[in-house]
This record gives sequence, structure tokens and C-alpha cells, in this order.
Amino acid sequence: MRETIPLLIDTDPGVDDALALLMAFDDPAHRVVALTIAAGNVGLVHTVANALKLCEVVGTDVPVHAGCPVPLVYPSGDAAFVHGNDGFGDIGYQPAQRAAEHEHAALAIIRHAREQRGKLCLVALGPLTNLALAVRLEPALPSLVARLVVMGGAVTGQGNTTVAAEFNIGFDPEAARVVFEAFPAFEIVDWEAVLRHGFLHAAFEAWLATGDARARFYDAISRKTRAWAGDRRGDHWHSADALAMAVALQPDSSLHSELRHVGVETEGRLTRGATVVDWAGRGGQAANARIHLAVDQPAFEARIRSALGVPVA
Repeated sequence: MRETIPLLIDTDPGVDDALALLMAFDDPAHRVVALTIAAGNVGLVHTVANALKLCEVVGTDVPVHAGCPVPLVYPSGDAAFVHGNDGFGDIGYQPAQRAAEHEHAALAIIRHAREQRGKLCLVALGPLTNLALAVRLEPALPSLVARLVVMGGAVTGQGNTTVAAEFNIGFDPEAARVVFEAFPAFEIVDWEAVLRHGFLHAAFEAWLATGDARARFYDAISRKTRAWAGDRRGDHWHSADALAMAVALQPDSSLHSELRHVGVETEGRLTRGATVVDWAGRGGQAANARIHLAVDQPAFEARIRSALGVPVA
């Protein structure tokens, strides 16, 4: 039997994070070794509670580690207006029975990277605060990790938080800069790619209606977010973290990618949090990022259906 790939997910659940986590737990080629939790979509108390609840829904005892409650330097606004005040649609779910681990998220990242030296796939679905702290505590971290896949950025400056910035990077630009400068090679699935890989609300609702208990829970927590998105983005639903997870779980599902140097603007009055891509190679710096621009849409949707327990036709 082929050895499974250890997967550590740094996340801020979050409705789209929840779908990505369902995909990860559903994938037989990977085993989730830990969830490390950041503040982002909502505050840390809620993101930790949401991670624990999702584990309970799936029936897994994967360790959950609370991390940084605030960005590294400057305060930042959350996305409760999208995800609900608790991040899971304010449905009033019964909290999970177990609690988070005592070990801090940054320390858990370092420990698992050492234990799984050269094998660990690290997927960052939220602000990069925990990962930046881990890099500062263990500068050798990039050499210990097999892959780092980041959901974040807007590679031509078409942000979703400000004109130029995407939410995860814009929430903690200093952390993103630390990570991008530390890792000589990482992968990005950005917000603009997400907009190219939506799926019809009607189709998604049909999947939710025919899935299992995971689909029923996801239907409840995502209802508010889907209504918000439908009012603003039309008939297609977009799940940023799910797209990043699809690439993490199945690298060959990426149909078009480019290797470029990516930096993060931390000081610009109009562009703070922007991911600046050296498309023409003018800066003379080595490429540090594989930017995934196009993903196999049918394969992506099939993974989502499977994660929701939709029967195969």
C-alpha cells in the first residue's frame, strides 16, 4: 500500500475553510496530522471552536492547536459580515466535546515539520501569522517542509478586501512578507484564480441536498454566506480555500501555472497587503512562487461532491 502524505493545515474556519477541511479529511492519499488555527475570518475563540466542531462532524480526533489571536504588528478587521459573527453562519451549533491542545500552533508546525522531515505538505488557508512566527522560531522550517501551498493574494492586483489586496494577505501583510521571504519555493492559489473557478449555486445546492451528514452541516453553516455571495457575485459560488486544497491534494489538477517572484507590499498607502508579482523578471530575484492559474474544473467539483458525501452517479 502506498504511504499516505502527512498534511498539516493552518486555517481560520470560516465557511470556505470548512469545505477545504472536508476535502482533506475525505482524501485517502493524505492524512491530516494537525490543524493549526489563526484568527482571520473571525476571532480566534470562534475559529478554534469551529475547527473542533468540524472534526466532530467528520468523526476525527485530529489535534487542533490554537495560534495567534491577532496579526503580528497592526490590528485588522475580520470577515464576520461574510461568514457570520461566529464564522459558521450563526446557526447556534452545539460546541464540540473536546478542547484544543495546549501546544501553540507555531510550535506544533515546527514539531510536525521535524517529525515528518521532507514529507510534510503544509497548506495555509488563512492569514500567515502562525507560519511567520514558526519561521522566526525555526529558520530552518522551509527546508523541513516538502510543499507549502498558500491560499492568498491577487496576482494582478484585483483584490477582494481593498483594491489591491486579498483578505488573507491583507489581514497580516507583515506575516505574509516574512513567509514569502523565508520560503525559496512555495505555491499560491490566488483570489483571481478563485473567480475563474466558480460553480453554479443551483448545482451546489443539489449536491448539498443529496449528500450525507457532512453536507447537511455544511448546508446550515454556509447558508448566510451563500446568500451574501449570490447578491454580489451572481449565479456562481466561489470557495477560495477549497480550490487551494484541490491543488494541494492533487498537484496534477493544476493545468496552468507560472513560476515568478512574489513579494508583499507592507507600506503602500494604496497597496498595503498587495502581492507584487515580477511577471517580467525586472527585479532580478529568483522565482519563489508557483502561481496556479488554471485548475481542472471537473476534478475540482468531483472532490467537493465526494467531500459532501454525494453519491456517485
